[in-house]
Amino acid sequence: MKSVIYAIALSSLVAAPAFAIEPIKGSITYDAPHAQALAKSPVGSVIQHSFTSNGTDYLELYVVGANGQPELVSRSASNAS
Repeated sequence: MKSVIYAIALSSLVAAPAFAIEPIKGSITYDAPHAQALAKSPVGSVIQHSFTSNGTDYLELYVVGANGQPELVSRSASNAS
């Protein structure tokens, strides 16, 4: 099961430049100049972030890049609050 998750994460990283997801208000990287490096998180770590914006619940997945910055790789939305 872990290999499937790693394969999905890796394929997301490869496709990310072609299909970049723009951050929205509430995203960790929305205000990019103030985004901080995640010094204690290993490169390649997956981070989940959930928030509500305009009545819609979002779940975002980030991968820690080589520079320690979180990179947005996936977002899903739900109206089931």
